[in-house]
Amino acid sequence: MEVTLTQVKTEEEIAALADLAFGIWHEYFIRIISREQIDYMVDKFQSVSAMTDQIHHQGYEYYFINVDGAHIGYIGVKQDEGKLFLSKFYIAKEYRGQGYASRAMEFLKALCKERSLSAIWLTVNRHNDSTIAVYEKKGFKTVRTQVADIGNGFVMDDYVMEKPIV
Repeated sequence: MEVTLTQVKTEEEIAALADLAFGIWHEYFIRIISREQIDYMVDKFQSVSAMTDQIHHQGYEYYFINVDGAHIGYIGVKQDEGKLFLSKFYIAKEYRGQGYASRAMEFLKALCKERSLSAIWLTVNRHNDSTIAVYEKKGFKTVRTQVADIGNGFVMDDYVMEKPIV
């Protein structure tokens, strides 16, 4: 199986990304946060309009994770003060646990080295134990906790994790 990461650039690609995000978020996060919060967060952060703005005006880059040409997941990143902020990292349920996250992480490390960035950092929901364990296995360390009011009565209750790039 050929695994590739391709940058999301066109309106059609952003629309496909929004569809992928909608499905993954509703499948995965229902065990951690309410459906109302999922709907709100997808609309606020992962809709076509939100991601178009992030790409064109906020410095975000999105990449599809592809297996044999099919979009099976995605990552969203932004350079931030000499580091890479890993804003989004999601893989569809049927493809988890098959090494695709490791391939994407290698891509991210190479991106950091190419851009002379010192670390990758991210936020992860404090109740997302399985994902926290994966990040720890990949060398990420928790550096602090963070609670962010995202509006509509919802908060993101996260750990901030970081991995140095050497």
